[in-house]
Amino acid sequence: MKIILPNAKELNTNLDNHPFVPLSEESSAVLGAIRNLSVEELAAFYKLNSDKTELEADRWYRIAHRQAKTYPAWTLYDGLMYRYMKRRELSQVEQEYWQRYVRIATGFYGLISPFTLISPHRLDFQGQLKVEGQSLKQFWRAQYDEQVAEEDLIISLSSSEFEQVFSPAIQKRMIQIVFMENRAGQLKIHSTISKKGRGRLVSLMAEQDVQTLDEISQLTFDGFAYRADLSEEQKLVFVRKQP
Repeated sequence: MKIILPNAKELNTNLDNHPFVPLSEESSAVLGAIRNLSVEELAAFYKLNSDKTELEADRWYRIAHRQAKTYPAWTLYDGLMYRYMKRRELSQVEQEYWQRYVRIATGFYGLISPFTLISPHRLDFQGQLKVEGQSLKQFWRAQYDEQVAEEDLIISLSSSEFEQVFSPAIQKRMIQIVFMENRAGQLKIHSTISKKGRGRLVSLMAEQDVQTLDEISQLTFDGFAYRADLSEEQKLVFVRKQP
């Protein structure tokens, strides 16, 4: 089993850090493509103003010159989903679960363990970056596929942006988890609710060492409960009634 999580734009560097970790061949190739962009091209790529672009350019400079500090990926990422995870005082079972079953989809480091040491950066799969003549999704596809090819269960707690890095054959095997809210009888999907639900669900799975779809469907948390009538073969739906 593998559980696929997205990375996050929000970062928290107010943490204990580690020295720079040498990059893989693939990450070095991505770094080279980004470093070839001018500041103006980088601003257009990120769709950011000049001040924020300078921050990102400085981060890439530090990485290129091996000056950047590193942090465990899942503590560096600080988006809403990550803030709703249990990331402290983990039991041995929880630590082993996160290490064995959970992977974070990134555009710079590939598909990584939550505990992989990474440097602060910003990179998703939506920009038009070419690496060795390929889009970023195409560049990473083989590495992503290889990590899950032999898995009997692939659970996506991500979005289509990250799912599409995998080949169509792998995408067809993914089980999506959908979070909905019942508002006065109307079922709604909201990004905030979804992000919170993903964080809480994966942490609960680690706490209880959940490894099957049946075990997932038995979980209840934060008012969410599995709805068999709304679910499909490749999709599990959890619904929460609005308070």
